Amino acid sequence: MSDHSATAGAALAAQFATWQMHACGAEGCPVRDVLDHLGDKWTTLVLIALACGPQRFNGLARAVPDISKRMLTQTLRNLERDGFITRHVFPTKPPSVEYRLSELGRSLLVPVAALVAWAEQAHPAIREARVRYDALPSAV
Repeated sequence: MSDHSATAGAALAAQFATWQMHACGAEGCPVRDVLDHLGDKWTTLVLIALACGPQRFNGLARAVPDISKRMLTQTLRNLERDGFITRHVFPTKPPSVEYRLSELGRSLLVPVAALVAWAEQAHPAIREARVRYDALPSAV
């Protein structure tokens, strides 16, 4: 490990220790509150799909093909409630609806992009670790 990465790691560890010292409960902790909504796989995938521009419901369903319509509806409602997306209804017959990232949602793309890049880079090592773990005689 280089001196720079050791210093950066120590700084992150100190920052995490500070956050843990505040040990707020589930209702008062902003980290828990935000990650509770952003931590599921559907939310991140919908945000990534909307990063390419506004989408209608069926376009999002095609962009995330393994999500159920019910779960997509719930995910969109949660994202709208949290202010990450906006819903635009057009006065057509039948009405058409389009979803877009809000300013807050666009600001979230920076850390999401970092997470996606890290996941792509680390995925082979994670898969190898899983294989090693699963081969252990007493895997918990």
